[in-house]
Amino acid sequence: MSREALEEYLALFLSEKVRDFRLIDPREVVTGEWVRLKCQYGCDGYGMCLTCPPYSPDPQRTREILDSYTRAVLLWQPESWQNLRRVCADLERELFLSGYYRAFAMPSGPCELCDPCPREYPCRHPELARPSMEACGIDVYATVRKFGFPIEVVRARSCRANYYGLVLVE
Repeated sequence: MSREALEEYLALFLSEKVRDFRLIDPREVVTGEWVRLKCQYGCDGYGMCLTCPPYSPDPQRTREILDSYTRAVLLWQPESWQNLRRVCADLERELFLSGYYRAFAMPSGPCELCDPCPREYPCRHPELARPSMEACGIDVYATVRKFGFPIEVVRARSCRANYYGLVLVE
């Protein structure tokens, strides 16, 4: 499918599901070893879920995976990260069924499908559970800014947050 045809397909599928999206080159996604340190030393969920470190791909492996793709969809949703997790999974499935058999989603934020995660294989929700971008070492701030999306540090619960998802397409 041409880039234009894929963009039209995505616009139709994603209308009313996300605020905006960009079809990007995944080799431009920014990764960093420091990102997982924030998970390990800044998040009380470290090691508590199969989609988080140390279970998720490390930044080096993520970089290799990103570099093996030529297209990805960066999704922006300012309202709800839980909804965005579902949208990413639905888009991955839709792309897979359309012939993009390597499609893979990485939403933002922790997986909260099971509370708590039993951390045993197989996962109870393999159709929805995916590692977050942060868990895989993706610098979400640098990446989304590179593509013109808004993002700021959320300083208080009253501040509005922006949520992002990445779906690899091939």
